[in-house]
Amino acid sequence: MTNTEKISGIELFSCLPTHKTDRPPLLFIHGAFAGGWMWTDTFMPFLAKAGFPCYALSLRGHAGSDGRERLDWHSIADYVDDLTTVVDWLGKEPVLIGHSMGGFIVQKYLERHTAPAAVLLCSVPPQGLVAAQFHLLFRKPHLFMDLNSIMGGDHSDTSTLREALFAGEVDEAMLEIWLRSMQAESHQALWDMSMFNLPSLHGMNRPPMLILGAEHDVLVPAFLVQSTGQSYGLPVHIFRNMGHAVTHEKEWPLVAGMIGHWLDGQIVV
Repeated sequence: MTNTEKISGIELFSCLPTHKTDRPPLLFIHGAFAGGWMWTDTFMPFLAKAGFPCYALSLRGHAGSDGRERLDWHSIADYVDDLTTVVDWLGKEPVLIGHSMGGFIVQKYLERHTAPAAVLLCSVPPQGLVAAQFHLLFRKPHLFMDLNSIMGGDHSDTSTLREALFAGEVDEAMLEIWLRSMQAESHQALWDMSMFNLPSLHGMNRPPMLILGAEHDVLVPAFLVQSTGQSYGLPVHIFRNMGHAVTHEKEWPLVAGMIGHWLDGQIVV
């Protein structure tokens, strides 16, 4: 069962194992235009059943968190502060699992903090968003133009959302829920990820890190996931026949299962 509470204005979802466990907590960080809700019906119950206490926050201005009225002024540094607030509240360092912008936030968090392990899932690379933006502009200019309207809630057609986020068969009812749940993103945060606040690889803490991507991701293409792996000197795994929203592709248990299996092999568990 998933519960929701507020921690210093930050919405926090939790899904806990039914039995006592010594496994570390997992803290999920969502991507741009989304909220903690994106983890609650797939990855969280799946990994809680495997014995991991699972938590997911909604960054300030997102979903049920405070700060929506100042959304456009929120920076990546503000989002890192939100992550820090929740980690401090947990009282035990969690494994960090970040999707897309969430993976970028994890990298920025590791500049000043430690973690037992981290998972970058279809993450914005440490070099930022510019290459991904140009790739989308030249490959799918119509989608590039439509994304702002759909993510801002000004688009009622699920076909654009399907093209942007999914590669496989998708349930129409789930698409409708996502379309209603998506929201605008802070322009300040997007600029920070483009060029103004990129991660400092030299001074970053380097916990065990799993880097995952999707073959048909049009927002963070597989070649940029490979560049993230090269930046950290780590291998990557690219899931076949999946798009950016690997949390809700039909075969999402393959992704969650790989994360659980990888954690089983780490000293942290």
